Amino acid sequence: MDANFVIPFTAVILLFIGLPWLIFHYVTKWKTAKTITMQDEDLLDELYDLSRRLEDRMMTIERIVQAENPNWRSIGQDPVETALEDRTDRLYETETRGRETRRNR
Repeated sequence: MDANFVIPFTAVILLFIGLPWLIFHYVTKWKTAKTITMQDEDLLDELYDLSRRLEDRMMTIERIVQAENPNWRSIGQDPVETALEDRTDRLYETETRGRETRRNR
């Protein structure tokens, strides 16, 4: 083959076959990387359950401490933070009651 024919032929092959193949290959890789696998979903569910259990434990500990010393939150805390925590506790209790109601149905 002539050198004048090989270089343009190779350039055309790379331009019209190699480049689109490379682009489509990585587009496919990016699309598959965006999806969550079943293992990822299972892990997220497990972590969510664990966080709920830990939150329930913390709420139990806070209730025990509250029964022993009603002013434990105000010791060394800003009154605004205490009010926010009280509001969070009420929201949590409402959410917990709603969840239990849905489970009992």
